[in-house]
Amino acid sequence: MNQEEMQLQWAEDKWRQIIAKVDLTSRRIGDSFPYASIDGQYNNELADWWTNGFWPGLLWLIYRETGDQRLAGLAASVESKMDAPLQEYEPLHHDVGFMWSLTSVARYKLLGEPDSRRRALTAASHLMGRYNARGKFIRAWNQPERTGWAIIDCLMNLGLLYWASEETGDPRYRHVAMEHSDMALRELIRPDGSSCHIASFDPETGQRLETIAGQGYAADSAWARGAAWALYGMALGARYTGESRYLDSAKRTAEMFLSHLPEDGLPPYDFRAPLEEGMGMDSSSAACAASGMLEIALLVPAGESGFYRDAAAGMLSKLDQRCGAWDDAGEEGLLRFATANYPKRAHVNVPLIYGDYFFAEAICKLRGHRELFW
Repeated sequence: MNQEEMQLQWAEDKWRQIIAKVDLTSRRIGDSFPYASIDGQYNNELADWWTNGFWPGLLWLIYRETGDQRLAGLAASVESKMDAPLQEYEPLHHDVGFMWSLTSVARYKLLGEPDSRRRALTAASHLMGRYNARGKFIRAWNQPERTGWAIIDCLMNLGLLYWASEETGDPRYRHVAMEHSDMALRELIRPDGSSCHIASFDPETGQRLETIAGQGYAADSAWARGAAWALYGMALGARYTGESRYLDSAKRTAEMFLSHLPEDGLPPYDFRAPLEEGMGMDSSSAACAASGMLEIALLVPAGESGFYRDAAAGMLSKLDQRCGAWDDAGEEGLLRFATANYPKRAHVNVPLIYGDYFFAEAICKLRGHRELFW
């Protein structure tokens, strides 16, 4: 049995465990909005929370293979409950990509539901409307003092814009996605592949003002999940546009990520935080980065592909060994030891729904799936 065959066999075993665990968890949380597991149980957020797409996205991954109508019904119900913030408009932010790609775009791709298409295009139009033409960035958040803020996370939201251009034939969505990506290449991602979390601009002139630490240790540090957003987001940009500059950026960030891993092979919360800060690891960063590296593996020449696939598979295996909660009936999450926001001490060393989603998505990729919900 060669390396790829062993990876496939391992991934099949993990996939069966994912299905069993998610099925059990779904019987308690149903069509709620889980974010962080607290004392073994996922909490329930409000309908406008930025991570609300990941639970239905996880359900759609399983439905795609099993045809489980109960899980599909739960995912569709979550999507329907998100109509309130979509119609209210003002609570929306740049994370409409996270929210409606994994709900409405996923359901539309799988089932062709016209209501899901409408919701996804509405969300895409909102995201496009957040574009600041002077600074060539998409505004992240809504607070007046943050009008000029752009963040690295938004690269993962751009798939919604690329999809909308392909779906409607309107190039404006793609234009905005590429303008924001090019801004990120200039202002957020450093030549060594690391990135800052936040760049602040004068919203009137577009002038770059400062770099802000945000969820990272410092403005000049290297927040691991920011790196994961950057490498996966740029890989998606390369997949949609064919532009080599996006693929090159994704590869640089992937190489930075891999070269800074400690001996246990799993990323710290911030690659450049002093050890005495005690920030620990972040399993969600590893899961997202692994899925992004598997995307890179599909885009590079055949001679390079194995490097990224093997790196991703190795990281997923280490996540399984150290963080997997498969045999813990008292834990609803799939992966332990994720951290949402260490500087604010928010949800430290707990399962997070996006870590669970990206782990499952990466396992699907190892098993040969090429279709994405992004």
